[in-house]
Amino acid sequence: MNIKVIAFDADDTLWVNETYFDETEKKFCGLMEDYLSHQGISKELFKIEIDNLGLYGYGIKGYILSMIEAAMRISNNTIPIEIIEKIIQYGKELLEKPIVLLDGVEETLEALKGKYKLVVATKGDLLDQRRKLHNSGLGHYFHHIEVMSDKQEVDYSDLIKRLEIHPSEFFMIGNSLKSDVLPVLAIGGHAVHIPFHTTWAHEKIEHTVEHDNFSSYEKITEVLEKLK
Repeated sequence: MNIKVIAFDADDTLWVNETYFDETEKKFCGLMEDYLSHQGISKELFKIEIDNLGLYGYGIKGYILSMIEAAMRISNNTIPIEIIEKIIQYGKELLEKPIVLLDGVEETLEALKGKYKLVVATKGDLLDQRRKLHNSGLGHYFHHIEVMSDKQEVDYSDLIKRLEIHPSEFFMIGNSLKSDVLPVLAIGGHAVHIPFHTTWAHEKIEHTVEHDNFSSYEKITEVLEKLK
C-alpha cells in the first residue's frame, strides 16, 4: 500500500456518540408513553428522522426538530408546550455532552502523526463537530476536519480530489460499514471497520463485506500493525 492520507470518522470512532442518542431516545419515549408504546414511538421517530435527512442533514439539531415533529404527530397536535420545552432541553443536553475518547484513539494518532496526512471525515453539523474536535483535545493531530453532508461515493471522490491524491492512496477508518467502508472501497480506496457496541439503524447493512482493500478489527490500535 502507498497510503498518503488516513481519514478518521469522528462519532463512535474517535469518541462516544450513539450511546448519548440512545439515552435521549429512551427519555423521549418515556415522555411520550401516554400516547403510544415505546416501540411505536421509536419507530415513528426513526421514520421522521429518515424523511428529514434531506432537509436537515445529520446531527443533533435535526434530531431535535424530528423529535418535536414526532411528538406532534403522535399526539395529533395536542402535545402540551411543556413537552416541547422538555424535548428542546434534551437536545441542549445532547449538545453539551462531554467528549469521551474511545480506547486506543490517542495512542493510534500519536503513532501515525508525521507519517501520514491525517484528516477527520465525518457527517453531522459543522459547528457541533468542530466543537467536539476542539473539546476532544485531538485537533493538533489532524490536517483538517471535513464535515460531509453525506458519505456516498461521490462525496468521497470529491474529498479525494481536494486532497489531490489517488483513491488508492486514501485509507478510511470508521465504525459504519455503510458510510465509512462500502463507498470508499467502491472508488478504489482502503477501508477499516472498527465496530462500536451500538449502531444507528440507518447505518446497518445486512450483508458481510469481502474485499482485498478491507479489514475489520476490534480495537483501533490494531490498525497500526496493518500500516507497518
